[in-house]
Amino acid sequence: MIKAVIIDDEPKAIQGLSWELCNFSNDLEVIATFTEPEKAIPYLKNSKIDCLFLDIEMPTMDGFQFLEKLDKKDFAVVITTAYNEYAITALKKEAIDYLLKPIDTDDLADTIQKIKKYNSKSFNADKFEDILLKFNNKLHHKKITINTDGKLVFLEPKDIFYVESDGNYSTLYLSDNKKIVVTKKLKEINELLPSDHFFRIHNSYIINLNKIKEFLKSDGYIVLENNAKIPVSRQRKSEFLEKL
Repeated sequence: MIKAVIIDDEPKAIQGLSWELCNFSNDLEVIATFTEPEKAIPYLKNSKIDCLFLDIEMPTMDGFQFLEKLDKKDFAVVITTAYNEYAITALKKEAIDYLLKPIDTDDLADTIQKIKKYNSKSFNADKFEDILLKFNNKLHHKKITINTDGKLVFLEPKDIFYVESDGNYSTLYLSDNKKIVVTKKLKEINELLPSDHFFRIHNSYIINLNKIKEFLKSDGYIVLENNAKIPVSRQRKSEFLEKL
């Protein structure tokens, strides 16, 4: 059963789409509806759904702004709107389909097939991801697992020089001048790294303690083996020295 959520500022539009979906397919159930997108954010964070039908033109927050506020989006997104100029933007936001109001029955049939296909692919990918993670957890020497760009990357801790934060994004700087950008906060990355080898030396940086080449006491910087110069936070200086 496909579990769907509808977000639209017009109650009549929600009622009409709910009726269409539930009467059109026995495989789909509308489990929640929202006329205020702000109230849908905590719901989606704590609920497992398969598909979101999302209106664009809403007074407090448009549909694209709403998508930007979601930390994760592991469900199919279908844009529903009366305006056809949003089609290209919808595709860029990785929506699987775009329905123009009033919604055509044939278009809706195609959309439901796309949702089923999307969920099938997601199920297989999640299942394979679980297998990979379980395999890595059984290894005597665990690698760091990073999820980025739709793929899992397994890194040796020794290959990570440092991690730099940029708000909701973090960049891992690796050996051979490679780097990986991930949509995770530095706190989340820190939880993945072994604490005996890595230290959060600054609000914006985590370093590999084994890669330190110099500590410039007067300047308050450390220099790594790849010559990266990383600031040492005053609040973390004493703890850092104890680690050394």
